[in-house]
Amino acid sequence: MAAAPAPPGAPPKPTWDPRRVEPPFPWLRPTIRIRLTLLYGGMFLIAGILLLSIIYLLAAQAISTGNQPPFKIVTATNDVRVSSSDCPAVNNATGLTLTQFNSAISECIDHQRQIALDNLLSRSLLALLGLAIIAFAFGYAMAGRVLSPLGRITRTARAVAGSDLARRIELDGPDDELKELADTFDDMLERLERAFTAQQRFVGNASHELRTPLAINRTLLEVHLSDPGAPMELQQLGKTLLATNERSEQLVEGLLLLARSDNQIIERKPVDLAEVAEQAVDQVYGEAEAKGVVIRGERQSAVVQGNGVLLERIALNLVQNAVRYNVQKDGWVEVTTEVLHGQAVLVVSNTGPVVPAYEIDNLFEPFKRLRGADRTGSDKGVGLGLSIVRSVARAHGGHIYAQPREGGGLVMRVTLPI
Repeated sequence: MAAAPAPPGAPPKPTWDPRRVEPPFPWLRPTIRIRLTLLYGGMFLIAGILLLSIIYLLAAQAISTGNQPPFKIVTATNDVRVSSSDCPAVNNATGLTLTQFNSAISECIDHQRQIALDNLLSRSLLALLGLAIIAFAFGYAMAGRVLSPLGRITRTARAVAGSDLARRIELDGPDDELKELADTFDDMLERLERAFTAQQRFVGNASHELRTPLAINRTLLEVHLSDPGAPMELQQLGKTLLATNERSEQLVEGLLLLARSDNQIIERKPVDLAEVAEQAVDQVYGEAEAKGVVIRGERQSAVVQGNGVLLERIALNLVQNAVRYNVQKDGWVEVTTEVLHGQAVLVVSNTGPVVPAYEIDNLFEPFKRLRGADRTGSDKGVGLGLSIVRSVARAHGGHIYAQPREGGGLVMRVTLPI
């Protein structure tokens, strides 16, 4: 009879530890602190040795000069005389007593020693100054070499700030703090790139999935409304559903545009804000004329680098809001463009209801409106206009400022870098 098979044993334990292996002697790791300590300690030691050598040579020369005899004994016709180039007082020692002669010799020796010390001090100071200049220059060059990886990290971070998430530092060199920082930054960029790629894919899929049923609903409603035999109640219901469907389409378009405009603009082209503002005014002119609102303003050329479609959306949303949220009679909207202090400026002012200053920040929040019936009507928008304007302005490196206008209405100012 065959023996029963043995039960399966436990799986073997993994021999690879996914955790990072620590070196046996972590204090021997070539960190930036150790490298800088060795570098500047070595530089200080070398500078000290050079300075000590120079001072030794200068002191030896000074001692040699100071030990030279201050006078010489010369003979002339059986007379012994003293001659000195440094001590003129002893050249003619005939009339001097022995005490005066010794005093003159001592003064001469002291004077010669003082000259040697003064020369030693002045030359030592010059040597110290020269070594200080060399040390500063060499230290500056070495510090730049040690800190050069930081410049590489900074340049990569600036490139990433321009939405170039594909850039990587890929720093080579010793395994120190800077390489660890660069590797961590690369890992973060990789995760960010995956997240942004997934976001773009989601926006694209959502755009298709949301637009398709809304387009089908609009088509079906338009077909039913085109039937002349349809009852009046169904036609009224169809118009209401069509208006609701159109509002849903605007909401979807606004959300998708808001999601796209939150990122930096990669492809930039010259765009004239004056032309963009003219296009926006032309699109809103019919609505403004129907409401009795006058659009005015001088638009000067102001060329910026950006996306023309998104910049036109800024002007269009601001002008539409200015026309829709206006007074019932004698209303006006002023649209101006100019270049001021090195920036392109778009200003949209309008008459309208009084806006409290503390409510200004709520205007730029999605789906947030001011309290009051004049700005909460369902036929005036979906509550994303100013949010889109702020996101597009930020994506172009600009800003938008809102200020209540005296007497009612708002002053919207958009500034963009040239």
